[in-house]
Amino acid sequence: MKIGVSSYSFSRLTRAGKMTQLDAVKKAAEMGFQVIEFAGLEVPEGDTPLSYAAKLREACAAAGIGMGNYSIPADFLYGSDGDLDAEVERLAGELKVAQALGAPGMRHDATYGYKPGAKTPKGFADALPRLAKGCRAVTERAAELGIRTMVENHGFFCQDSARVEALINRVAHENFGALIDMGNFLCADEDPAQAVARLAPYQFHAHVKDFHYKPGTAADPGRGWFRTRAGNFLRGAIIGHGVVPVGQCLRLMREAGYDGTVSIEFEGIEDPVEGIGIGLENLKKYLSALSWAPQA
Repeated sequence: MKIGVSSYSFSRLTRAGKMTQLDAVKKAAEMGFQVIEFAGLEVPEGDTPLSYAAKLREACAAAGIGMGNYSIPADFLYGSDGDLDAEVERLAGELKVAQALGAPGMRHDATYGYKPGAKTPKGFADALPRLAKGCRAVTERAAELGIRTMVENHGFFCQDSARVEALINRVAHENFGALIDMGNFLCADEDPAQAVARLAPYQFHAHVKDFHYKPGTAADPGRGWFRTRAGNFLRGAIIGHGVVPVGQCLRLMREAGYDGTVSIEFEGIEDPVEGIGIGLENLKKYLSALSWAPQA
C-alpha cells in the first residue's frame, strides 16, 4: 500500500493561479505523499495534453513521487453528441495521455444519467447494456497499453454500489474494476461501510474522502454545501472531521485483500494545503491502528 493524493485536492489553488499542477507535484512530495494522481490536466498555453503529460511525468521523477491514476469525465449516453463509438474513440485518445503520464490506470465515468426529454434510457437497468459496451470497448484498448481502467462511484446515476457492481460484472473484463471513493456513496444516500464491503472485491484504487452531513429536513446551510440525490446536504470535510467511517472503510478494504494506493481527495472549504495536511496526519493514524504500513 502507498499513500497518495489527487491533484483535485489542490484545484482551488491551481484555478486561482496560486499554484500550477507542476507546483502541486512538488508540494505533494514535500508533504510526504508517495504518489500523486491527476484529475484532468490543466494544460498551459503552448503545450498539448501529450507534451504536458510528459512534463508532469518528468516533474514527478524529479520530485521522487510516484505517478498514480489519470481521471477523466465520460458519458456513454450523451458524450460526443450521443455517438457511442465517438465517445469510445475520445477516451482512446485519453489513454494516450495516460500512457504519456506513465499512469498505471485510468478512471472514467459511465454517465451522469437521463436528461429530461432525451430519447435515451431513463432507468439504470435499461442503460446498463450501452454503458457496459462503452466501458468494455475502452478497457480492451487500454489492456493493449498495459493500463487498467475503472469506474468510480460518481455522478449520481451510477453511484450506488449495487449499480457499480452490476456494471463491472456486465463488462466482465479482468482489466476493468472499481475506484472506490468511500465518501461519494453519501451522494447517493448509501452507507459508506456497507457500500465499500460490496465493492471491495472489485477494487483497483481507493479515494479517501470525508463529508459533513445535514439531513434534508434541516434548513439549507448555504454556500459550500450541495444536495445528495435524496435532498440531504453534504459539504467536503478534512479527513477525520466528517461523518464518513474512514477507519472502518479502510479496514474493509484491507480485509478484502486490497494493497494498492490509498489516495486523499480533499474537497473542503478550508485552506487546501492545511486541509490536506491534517487529513494526511489522520489517515496515517487510521492506517497505523490497522497495522497497515505504507510500502517504502
